[in-house]
This record gives sequence, structure tokens and C-alpha cells, in this order.
Amino acid sequence: MDVDIISEEENPMLHRTDIRFETTHEEATPSRLSVRDSLAAKLDKDSEEVVVHELDTKFGMRKTIGYAKVYDSAADALEVEQDHMLERNKIGGDEADAEEA
Repeated sequence: MDVDIISEEENPMLHRTDIRFETTHEEATPSRLSVRDSLAAKLDKDSEEVVVHELDTKFGMRKTIGYAKVYDSAADALEVEQDHMLERNKIGGDEADAEEA
């Protein structure tokens, strides 16, 4: 799967970069986690620091447009992001469960 960055916008107040990207894929629309891992590898970041918000594939196309937030650290992502987005991106699940116990 090829990932191309369309635009990047720095957001220093929230310690992140907002990214619009485009992926080209051969099969069905890729999963959120596979896109997150590919984007993290392209940006040389840890996958815990990347939160994929949107994936939009037009019917019949092999191209997906997406929006993601890339944080400076996983702790920044845990502090800023909403719980359902962290759950969808499988970020901080083990640590959050340990803190609640």
C-alpha cells in the first residue's frame, strides 16, 4: 500500500501535526490499523503516536483519502484524543485498563 502525504499542518498547542493523505491499494479498503502502521513507518514515528480519524474510499476506486493526527509522543495522544478514537486506533488500551484497576 502506497501512502502519499497531501498536506501537513503544524499544531504546536496540542503537540501534533494534522495530516491529509492518500493511499493507493489493490484490494478492498485497508483497515484503519494497517493505514496507521504504514503512515507511521513513512513518517518514522511510533504507531502509538498516529491517530487515523477518517478514511474515505469512493465506490469502485482503489484510492482512499484520509485524515490523521501525528503526535510528538504517545502520552500527548492519550492526553488530547477522545476515548473512542483511542479505542478505534488501539492506543493505550493496556495502560488505561491497568490504571482503572
